[in-house]
Amino acid sequence: MRERLGSRLGFILLSAGCAIGVGNVWKFPYMAGQHGGGIFVLFYILFLVLLGLPVMVMEFSLGRASQSSPVKLYQKLEKPGQKWHLHGYGALAANVLLMMFYTSVTGWILYYFVKFLAGDMTGITNEVSGQLFYNMQADPAVMVGFMAIVVMVAFLILSFGLQKGVERITKYMMIVLLFLMIILAINGFTLSGAKEGLTFYLKPDFGKLSGNTIVGAMNQAFFTLSLGIGSMAIFGSYIGKDRSLTGESVNILVLDTFVAIVAGLIIFPACFTYDVQPNAGPKLLFVSMAKVFNNMPGGRWWGSLFFLFMFFAAMSTVIAVCENILACIRELTGWNRRKASIICGVAVLLLSVPCALGFNLLSGFTPFTSESSIMDFEDFFVSYCALPLGSLCYVLFCVSKYGWGFDNFIKEANTGKGLKLKKWMRPYIAYVIPTVIAVIFLMGIVNFEFADGLTILGWIKSLI
Repeated sequence: MRERLGSRLGFILLSAGCAIGVGNVWKFPYMAGQHGGGIFVLFYILFLVLLGLPVMVMEFSLGRASQSSPVKLYQKLEKPGQKWHLHGYGALAANVLLMMFYTSVTGWILYYFVKFLAGDMTGITNEVSGQLFYNMQADPAVMVGFMAIVVMVAFLILSFGLQKGVERITKYMMIVLLFLMIILAINGFTLSGAKEGLTFYLKPDFGKLSGNTIVGAMNQAFFTLSLGIGSMAIFGSYIGKDRSLTGESVNILVLDTFVAIVAGLIIFPACFTYDVQPNAGPKLLFVSMAKVFNNMPGGRWWGSLFFLFMFFAAMSTVIAVCENILACIRELTGWNRRKASIICGVAVLLLSVPCALGFNLLSGFTPFTSESSIMDFEDFFVSYCALPLGSLCYVLFCVSKYGWGFDNFIKEANTGKGLKLKKWMRPYIAYVIPTVIAVIFLMGIVNFEFADGLTILGWIKSLI
C-alpha cells in the first residue's frame, strides 16, 4: 500500500519545502546581484509563472496518475514498446547528482550557524571575517564533517516514515523558516542603505538586460522549483484527488517566490548599508553577509538567526530530494524504508565527498575555468542539462500523442476542486513552452564558459 501524506497543508509545505532551499536563499540573491538586480527578478518571476507553473502541474499530474516514483511512473503511463521510461533513470541520477553538491552547501550554512551562535564570527576584523570562508573550504575535515551531518540527519528523519518523519519535521521547519524571514526582512528595512538596496533589487533596469540574464533567470526558475528531475512528481504520488493540481501548484509557487524575494529584501539592504558588492557571486551569503553581521549591532544574534533560517530552507530541500531518491530505490529493490534509508544514506554520503574535497585535496581539478571546481562540474549537469532537458521531456510526454497525451494530462490535472487548466491553453502548453525551454537550453550551453574566455558561441564567432 502506498504511503500517504496526512493533510493538504502537509503536501503544500512539503512540496514548497522541496522547492524552497539554497536555490532561493543562496543562489537566487547572488544570481540577481550578478545579473543586474531588478531586471533579473522580473524575468525570473515571468519564467516561474509562464514555464515553471505548467511544468510543476505536469510533474504532479504524472506522479498522481501513476502512483509511482519518477523511476517507475513512465512504465505505468507510456504505451507498450515506448522508451520514455529511460528518462526516469536519468531523473534518479540527477537527484543524486544534485545532492552531491547541495549537501556541501548546506554544510557550509550549518557551519556558519554554529560559528555565529558560538560568538566566533563577530568582534573580529573584516579581513579575518572574510578569510574564514576560505579557511573553512581549505579544511577537509570541516567540509566533509558538516556535509556528513547534513546527510545523516536527513536520512534519519526519512527513516521514521512519510508522515511521522518527513511531513512532521518539514512542516515545523517551514513555519519557523517563514517566521525568521519576516523578522530579518523587517530588520533590513531599518538599515541606512535600505532604499538604495531595494531600488537595485526591485527596480528593473532594461539597460542591464542580456542573453545571460534571460538564460540565468530560466535556469534559476527550474532550479528553485526542482523541476525536471521528478522531485515534484513523487509528492504528487502521495496525495489524493480531492484538489486540482493547478490550484495546489499556485500555492506552492507563491510560497517559493515569497521566500526568494524576501531573501533579497534581507540581503541587498545590508549590502548597500555596509558597502558590500551585490555581484560577489556564490560567496555573497558567506563572505559578504558575515562582514555585514560582524559590523551590525547585535550581529552575533542576527547572524545566528540568518543562518538558522538558511539552514532550515536548505534542509527542507535535502529531505525532500532524498525522499525522492529513497522512493525510487525502494521501488526498484523492494527494500523497506529503514533499510533503504541506511543504504541510500551511505551512498549519498560517499558520493558527496568529492565535492567537499574539491576545494582542498582535490582543488587541482578545474573542469571549466581556472577558478572552477568539482561543484561547478556537478552544478553544470544539473542546472544547465538535467533540469531544462528533464522539464522538456515531461512536457513532451504530457502533450504528445506519442506519450501520455494532452487529454489524459488535462483530465488528471483538473480532477478535484480548485483552479483548472483550460483546453484553449493547449497550443501554448504543447508548442510554446517546449520551444522556449529548448531555445533557452541551447542559449545556456553556447554561452557557458567552458574554459577561461572560451564559449561555444565565441568559438563559432572566431571561425566566421
